Amino acid sequence: MNMNIFIIEDDLLLLDALREGLSQWSYEVSHPNDFSHVMDAFADHRPHLVIIDIQLPKFDGFHWCREIRAVSKVPIIFLSSRDHPTDMVMAMNLGADDYVQKPFHMDVLLAKVQAILRRAYTYEEASSDVMEWNQAIIDLKSCEIHKDGKTIGLTRNEFFILSILIRSNNKVISRHELMKRLWDDDQYVNDNTLTANITRLRQQLASLHLAEGIVTEKGLGYMAVTL
Repeated sequence: MNMNIFIIEDDLLLLDALREGLSQWSYEVSHPNDFSHVMDAFADHRPHLVIIDIQLPKFDGFHWCREIRAVSKVPIIFLSSRDHPTDMVMAMNLGADDYVQKPFHMDVLLAKVQAILRRAYTYEEASSDVMEWNQAIIDLKSCEIHKDGKTIGLTRNEFFILSILIRSNNKVISRHELMKRLWDDDQYVNDNTLTANITRLRQQLASLHLAEGIVTEKGLGYMAVTL
């Protein structure tokens, strides 16, 4: 299956460079032709991964990340020249899976794209069951958690982190191990990216009164516990 990557970028030279680099790895590349109808193009192409710049015409990348997250769990990578930590934290809090700062090396971006796609879709195809944790039902196919009549949906990163911790059965998983399993090679990952993902996961779990089920062991890592 050819993976479709949807790029929301107004720099046409960069867009062409991304298309060329990704096409060499057999990825199909699509993009909106009109920044007034980004979501229409997104719906038409039904991409497997989205790359978004922050500074765009009409609305910024944060706006489009919110719009996409309202309808889809598709992996999202921000690609931006903005280097302030609040931009990265904002992106991750909105549900992005990663943040790559411009200028960037194409091999690094490709490594991130491949790791995210492999994790998102290989894992999804291999999973066909549910598991139980603290009276909640964890649906491995839909990335949803059901408890006491409520349902929440997690991004693929949030869900992957939670499933790793639950499957570790009350054992501490180090930050290094989590980053390695999430992104395959932690040398490309900013430590703040994992922190933002953990924070967002806890915020999501709080609505089901499960936030305390993720414990931080200072200097060691994280652990999912039975409440």
